[in-house]
Amino acid sequence: MVSGRSYPQEVRERAVSLVFELRKENGSRRGAVAKVARQLGIGDEALRKWVRQVEVDAGQRAGSMTSDRARIAELEREVKELRRANEILKAASAFFARELDPRLPKRLR
Repeated sequence: MVSGRSYPQEVRERAVSLVFELRKENGSRRGAVAKVARQLGIGDEALRKWVRQVEVDAGQRAGSMTSDRARIAELEREVKELRRANEILKAASAFFARELDPRLPKRLR
């Protein structure tokens, strides 16, 4: 399988639902992911990851929900932007403080 391959959301949803259907039919979790992945030409690990995330989002498994991960990523971007703005403001305030300092001779400002 090609690594880094992106699958459409519909394919992901259908593959995950097939895994759950197969598990329900067989009464077992063993081999369902591998069988569906083989049938659809999807990597085993990719499908296993999708199934795991759906279980987490449904509260059936411990982990970070998709919505929580998206919110965390958004907040991390905001923090990065605010830190950058803060550094710019610090540099600007230091520059203007030197310019306005009456103790320094005009030629040193």
